[in-house]
Amino acid sequence: MSNIINRQITLASRPVGEPKDENFKLVESPVGKPADGEVLLHTLYLSLDPYMRGRMSDAKSYAQPVPIGGVMEGGTVSEVIISRHPDFMPGDFVAGYSGWQSYAIVKGSTLTKIDSASAPISTALGVLGMPGMTAYTGLLNIGQPKSGETVVVAAASGAVGGIVGQIAKIKGCRVIGIAGGKHKCDYVVKELGFDACLDHKDKNLAEQLKSACPKGIDVYFENVGGAVFEAVFPLLNDFARIPVCGLISNYNDTALPDGPNMVPLLMRAILTKRLLFQGFIVSDFASQRMDFIKDVSQWIREGKVKYREDIVDGLENAPKAFQGLLRGENFGKLLVRVGSK
Repeated sequence: MSNIINRQITLASRPVGEPKDENFKLVESPVGKPADGEVLLHTLYLSLDPYMRGRMSDAKSYAQPVPIGGVMEGGTVSEVIISRHPDFMPGDFVAGYSGWQSYAIVKGSTLTKIDSASAPISTALGVLGMPGMTAYTGLLNIGQPKSGETVVVAAASGAVGGIVGQIAKIKGCRVIGIAGGKHKCDYVVKELGFDACLDHKDKNLAEQLKSACPKGIDVYFENVGGAVFEAVFPLLNDFARIPVCGLISNYNDTALPDGPNMVPLLMRAILTKRLLFQGFIVSDFASQRMDFIKDVSQWIREGKVKYREDIVDGLENAPKAFQGLLRGENFGKLLVRVGSK
């Protein structure tokens, strides 16, 4: 396979604050041959997700950081080129985590076969992949929405938030989204069916949220933090549930924000209102994967769940697209089209 050249985006240096072009490096090298139990993959789609910012840092976390010079981590949909694993054949489509590169040799045991006849293969990285399962498991296990309750969803036009709100509507809740800009808010209400959506860029967000939630907030799905959480916090009802899957507004911070110490107020509210804050990683609920696929696939067929993809062409454009993701510039599930079928 030495006539095939692999292109990889590696971590050139650890960013301080917002990632910059110089933190990434495009390298090329010949593709090797798979050993027994391995397959050679051609990457078709690469998923870009906020958690990748944490992998660029060497701070202690739930997962190991990408080493300097290592290929950037990421979920992928690929085509099998050569297989030395009994479960896969050339031409199969698979989902895995082969990272920011055009080809990869991986163990077959780490891959999941995709049925390309049931849904577009790109959905294995979005509505039927990690973001969709994050929404499904976090909302249902931790949020536990009940008919008639008020659910507020941050980043409501995104890959996770959009699915959270639609599932909450299926469960009979009143759903308020928060997104960045009128065009995103219009999409959240008119296409996804939320009851309302507020622009987090509006200086009157707190007052608008209070008006939109006259009975308070029973479930807040947190993936943003910062000013959005500050607007939500006073409106949390007794026994409110707050699934926490991300804090994207803080990922590029290099120091604690200015202002008063909010910890005493937060801790008092947790005590007196009996609030449930629970952080989670989607792998915590890995055993629910088949339930997730069955339920969300059915809701898509029934028109109860819709999704949007934001696709960037070319592996070389992944760094810029990722930087834009952290600034909220994407609209829907952000993917990079690396290769063609």
